Amino acid sequence: MTVTTTAPATGTETETQETLGSLWSVVLLDDDDHTYEYVIEMLCKLFLCSEAQAFRHAVEVDTLGRTVVLTCEKEQAEFGRDQIHAYGADWRMTRSKGSMSAIVEPAAGE
Repeated sequence: MTVTTTAPATGTETETQETLGSLWSVVLLDDDDHTYEYVIEMLCKLFLCSEAQAFRHAVEVDTLGRTVVLTCEKEQAEFGRDQIHAYGADWRMTRSKGSMSAIVEPAAGE
């Protein structure tokens, strides 16, 4: 982002580059130990997704192995990842022993 300012004493304009916080993505990773219902429930609760949005993420993580569930500043992205890691096992599947995995990575185009 370029900001143009006018110096009060001289009246001349100067341009400075202002760097905004870079964006990071929370990426949910696929596994075979969680149901679609779990993914939908978790995303609705943690990220306030609609059921339709959460279902699209569940399909994407199942078919592509990953889905970006949130893009924001790094600290918030790390919090989102930690929330996923703390969500717990899927009670619908006996083999589910813990939460899904997620990573934080620089957002595309950053």
